Amino acid sequence: MKAMILAAGRGERMRPLTDHTPKPLLPAGGKPLIVWHLEALAAAGFRDIVINHAHLGGQIEAALGDGARWNLAIRYSPEPPGALETAGGIAQALPLLGDGPFLVVNGDIWCDWDFRRARDLTSRSAHLVLVDNPAHHAGGDFALAGGQVVPAAAGPTLTYAGIGVFSPGFFAPVPAGAVMKLRPLLDAAIRAATLTGERHTGHWVDVGTPQRLAQLDADIRRQPKPFSA
Repeated sequence: MKAMILAAGRGERMRPLTDHTPKPLLPAGGKPLIVWHLEALAAAGFRDIVINHAHLGGQIEAALGDGARWNLAIRYSPEPPGALETAGGIAQALPLLGDGPFLVVNGDIWCDWDFRRARDLTSRSAHLVLVDNPAHHAGGDFALAGGQVVPAAAGPTLTYAGIGVFSPGFFAPVPAGAVMKLRPLLDAAIRAATLTGERHTGHWVDVGTPQRLAQLDADIRRQPKPFSA
């Protein structure tokens, strides 16, 4: 099973930190955010990783290389300036991801969800990891009903964690080279009752602002044994 780390965002809310450094390379707990993902994926038995990039993407390739230091094989999916949004970026990377279901992880989160679980979800067209709503996103995104993701109006709401397992066919509606968000595909799958999900109750951080990055850094450094990403 392959995994894709989404790393193409500009990181506007992280400015000025992201003016000269791509957000996935910002450090927390002594290492770049994206390296926590790489280490956790390697520990979970993943080998083939795809990383998309746009803003300062050359820095990402220079920092991570071919992934050999983590016993990984990293391949890159460059995107044009401004990037292709989530669905567009994943669709462009499909030739690198192969014919089977794959794991997708946002590069700007920190989470201790067990990546090994992704292998148990390969029969799903799309499966989302959801978390309790953080203070900065109190309204949430979706609700859960018996393992099915349903509209937020069905409440109580949860927030998409930026972790999901998808089949390649899920992105068939995305035109080649299109700039397209993930949400329209998720909403269509909800209407078709084909979107499943689960609630994760462990540690999760959306590292979207300098303040949340600083808090995460402090939290990690306080732990005698830092919790896994």
